[in-house]
Amino acid sequence: MKTLYTTQATVSGGRNGSATLNDSELQIDMKAPGSGKGNNPEQLFAMGYAACFDSALGAVKQMQKIKFDSTTEAEVTLLQGEGHDYKLAVKLHVIASNTEASADDIQKAVEAAHEVCPYSKATRGNIEVAVSSELK
Repeated sequence: MKTLYTTQATVSGGRNGSATLNDSELQIDMKAPGSGKGNNPEQLFAMGYAACFDSALGAVKQMQKIKFDSTTEAEVTLLQGEGHDYKLAVKLHVIASNTEASADDIQKAVEAAHEVCPYSKATRGNIEVAVSSELK
């Protein structure tokens, strides 16, 4: 495969530290969920997954020759089992508008995007991911 892009994040202090990128001026104060001002890894993962998924959906729309505007929401849940047994669960929800496509066609496009999205591929078999859509 051909490399399209590589970035590097550096975090110091874990969930209560700071994060920077090697190719951006972005610096984020990290905070554990519910512990104050700042962001946590689950929030950043949700934003990245939603952006990646919506782009994958754009590619699927071109391939399937289906037109609609989309907004993708990603809900990321941090779960804790016994002790330090943590895992994530994700719900992806696409809101479609400005289309003559049916709700069924939109859902099929969303499911196809789940097959091609790099985040979906990376999480498959490791994180429970549910995909849904609605037509407005």
